[in-house]
Amino acid sequence: MGVSFVESAKERREFLEYPYRLYRDHAYWVPPLRIQQKKLIDTAKNPFFRNAEIALFLGYSNGEVAGRIAAIIDHRYNEFHGTKTGFFGFFECSDHQDLASLLIKAASDWLRERGMVSLLGPTNPGMMDTIGVLVEGFDSIPAIMMPYNDPAYDRLLMGAGLQKEMDLYSFIVNAETVDIDRVNRAKQIVFTRNPGLNVRQIRLKRIFDEVDIIRDIFNKAWQKNWGFIPLTKEEFNELAKDLKSIIDPELAYIAEIDGQPVAFTVPLPDYNQIFHKMNGNLLPFGIFKVLFGKKKMTNIRTTLMGVLPEFQGRGIDAVLHQQEIENGLKKGYFSSELGWVLENNVEMIRVAEKIGSHSRKVYRMYGASLG
Repeated sequence: MGVSFVESAKERREFLEYPYRLYRDHAYWVPPLRIQQKKLIDTAKNPFFRNAEIALFLGYSNGEVAGRIAAIIDHRYNEFHGTKTGFFGFFECSDHQDLASLLIKAASDWLRERGMVSLLGPTNPGMMDTIGVLVEGFDSIPAIMMPYNDPAYDRLLMGAGLQKEMDLYSFIVNAETVDIDRVNRAKQIVFTRNPGLNVRQIRLKRIFDEVDIIRDIFNKAWQKNWGFIPLTKEEFNELAKDLKSIIDPELAYIAEIDGQPVAFTVPLPDYNQIFHKMNGNLLPFGIFKVLFGKKKMTNIRTTLMGVLPEFQGRGIDAVLHQQEIENGLKKGYFSSELGWVLENNVEMIRVAEKIGSHSRKVYRMYGASLG
């Protein structure tokens, strides 16, 4: 049993392929697109690595790959927070405590050698990518850009010396649980209390202008939240390229007051309903499954949302959710997932509960001292 640093192209392929072998018999694991996973760890193509470093490690048992982990340094995160935090990510492991501990040690040692004093994760690779470990809600497939893992991971990571840092909640509301009348009454109250409020659809033909608006609101709205790091124009533009092909503009909105953008929401159709049956491949026939499967999707997930600090607490976020639900039902989306939500974000949890949602899944972030 041991851990080795990934150096060769063959080892990188083994790093990327290990989860597909590990979860091949798991009914609820959704194979991510291989092309997308490859880009995530590509330091030349992923703009995250303009200001970050990564090292990949493979774990072996009886001569076979039985685990993997990445050690990550996000320099902008440390500059923004004034910390020396190292991250771990892409953690996958067989149910073997000794190997899990060796993987955490390998990542910790690499980070410690580069001056990091604390460990946080998993991030894959950054805080705006897929993060956390699923600890509750193993009885259904995850929504798009949310993780799924073996139930043993919480025990393995705790056993490796990590501690809970923060839990992230995922809420679900569907046609059976939502109180449409209550939501509509609340919407009218919000419009009455906020003269000049207007909610409009995002304009795909001007997507980069819209993304500038969203980035400005996001960076201001989230700046005091745990784990936040302001995103660059380059990162958001890269996000815009990805979103343009999958976003439903009839469900994504920008709220304005007297013409000034003050809030936004960007839900995505839950493509995991399609990816679940594709084994991570777009070619040769996966692309047809995507094209023909679009009309069969019944779920959406709110991936990004933000309200300018001076306009928070006015119910504008609830209005945005109401618009999503109302138009989503018309288009055949019978359930909507809101997540993730920080466990200490009391206001957003209340909004989720008021629109008739309930906690569906819980994800966990872990931390440790590298001293």
